[in-house]
Amino acid sequence: MSCSASHEYQSLTDRADARRTGFPRAKLVYLYLTTTRTATLDELQNGLGLPKMSLYTIVRTLRERDLVEQEGDTVTLSN
Repeated sequence: MSCSASHEYQSLTDRADARRTGFPRAKLVYLYLTTTRTATLDELQNGLGLPKMSLYTIVRTLRERDLVEQEGDTVTLSN
């Protein structure tokens, strides 16, 4: 893992743990969005290899913790 990726992962871990996502898949989705800023559910599914049904639950969890915003099928990292 590169230094930048390692730093991004640590930042993600700190923030996600602080918000108590508690789910490795949620952290994975959040990390993916830190690199893309925005993605559709199809892009998340194809990029991460996660089932779409799981993504709905993960995105809802991240939304409830104000980590992402969702409009339709598009998910954006919160500021």
